[in-house]
Order: sequence, then structure tokens, then C-alpha cells
Amino acid sequence: MAALGWLSPRRRSATARSVLAGEASAEAARKSARPTPETAPDSGAEPEFPVHGDDRAAAFFDLDNTVMQGAAIFHFGRGLYKRKFFETRDLARFAWQQAYFRLAGLEDPEHMQDARDSALSIVKGHRVSELKSIGEEIYDEYMAERIWPGTRALAQAHLDAGQKVWLVTAAPVEIAQVIARRLGLTGALGTVAESIGGVYTGKLVGEPLHGPAKAEAVRALATAEHLDLSRCAAYSDSHNDIPMLSLVGHPYAINPDSKLRKHARELEWRLRDYRTGRKAAKVGIPAAAGVGAVAGGTAAAIALHRRRR
Repeated sequence: MAALGWLSPRRRSATARSVLAGEASAEAARKSARPTPETAPDSGAEPEFPVHGDDRAAAFFDLDNTVMQGAAIFHFGRGLYKRKFFETRDLARFAWQQAYFRLAGLEDPEHMQDARDSALSIVKGHRVSELKSIGEEIYDEYMAERIWPGTRALAQAHLDAGQKVWLVTAAPVEIAQVIARRLGLTGALGTVAESIGGVYTGKLVGEPLHGPAKAEAVRALATAEHLDLSRCAAYSDSHNDIPMLSLVGHPYAINPDSKLRKHARELEWRLRDYRTGRKAAKVGIPAAAGVGAVAGGTAAAIALHRRRR
């Protein structure tokens, strides 16, 4: 932490929380990771990238609007609403928050903090297993059909090359792990809520895995897994993920927002846009829905709270 001495106390605190969130997410991801599948024999016709058999390379995929159409936590909220876990007005507020964050592209720190505190206070006392069980059901109902086939194929290419593939998302790590497992990926990095004895305490470990915290999580996981980030790839749709994309040697923009597209063009990052079918070998990049995930987390927490009543 001495290296952060030049920063103001507030900046040091924010950076420390990002590091803590990243390290906690990396630890949770490694604990739940699937073994790397054996690779097929070299046919002599493998593509230049990903490199076949490079065990020091891995791929990191943002989830919302990169792997899946829309926000995972929103689909989770839909499933909870269907089960009458919360009321119509709560769903309407949740939908409005999602639309606001997406269209305005703004992050109000005070708004984020309020949403975060509300979610944590309501989730407190619930079991982790409850969230996982609900996630399994809702994946089949709402998420499975919203996976982008093109992005799924990119992930499979890394798996076929013998590399590990991780989701990296601001969504709760328990939900992220369900999605990663159902897609056959190695594991997931997500926001970690503190739990003791399998019960949520109402606190986060660090902060939501968004923006710089995502980069810290990838960095921590790479260190633990002995990866060479210059040989790794990252995929996202949002300018909020520039810190993560900038860590790796192979950044890709998937269905990019306008800010990321511009940034990627300037740096000649690769682009894949599955919304229109357009492709470009070089151009611009990523996406994250960290703030939307925080807002969605509030709705999910409200749903759990309604259910207990």
C-alpha cells in the first residue's frame, strides 16, 4: 500500500477497495473452477489465435451484452417477479434504473452507494444456497436463450485450444458461477458479498466488481494461475471495462458502446458486433454493466426480502 501514498486518502481508500474486491473475487473463482479439458491433437491447421496448448494464456469475458443479451441480474429479477417475490412497482423501478444507466451512461456515486446499501441490508441473513438455487432455475427460463452464439463460439475456441475461460462481471459471484458452469466455462469472477456459515452478513468484500475492480480481479487471478497477461484475451462491450481490456495482449470489443468503439479504433483493437452481424478485424471494443448490476442487485434483494415476509 506504500505505493499509493501519493494519492489522497479518499483515492487510496477507493483503490484499496478495488484491490480487495479483485482479490476476493479471484479467490472465489479459483475455488469453483472447472478443470481444463484435454485438448485435441494438433491438426496442423490451427488458427493463429488463440494459440493451441498455451497454458499461460486464458480468456476473460464480460457477461452483460457481451456473452448474454441484456443484464443477467435483470433476467434474474424477472424470474423472481414471476414467482411473486416482489410487487409490480418494484419491477417497474428496477426496469427504469436499468434504462437510465444504459441510456445516460452516467454513474452517480451517491446513487450507486444507496442501491448497494439497500441491497446489502435486505440480503443480510439469507443463505447463499438460496441464491444459487434460484439462479439455476432462472438460467433455464430466461438466460439460456439469450446467449450470443458468436461470443459463445469465441469462448469455445479458447477452451478447444486448452485455455481456461472466465466470466468477469459485477453480478453476484454466485449467479456468475451458475452461468459459467452451464456454459461449460472454467469459472467466474463476480461481486463477492461476505458470508459466514453460508449466511450473508450484509457487507461486501471490497466493492462491486466494476471498472477498475474488474482489472484487479483479473490481475489477481492471473498471478495465482501463473498466467502471462500479454498472451491472454479479454472481451467486453463497455467503456467501463477499458482497465481490464488494457491489461491483456488481445483485447476485443464485443457489441461495443460508442465510447469503447472510438477508443478501440484509436488503439486498433479487434471488434465483433453480433447485434448486426457486422465484423471487423481491427476496431473497437468492450462492455460492462457494473452500475446496472448494482441497481439490479437491489431489485433481487428486494425480491428475496418480499419472499421472507
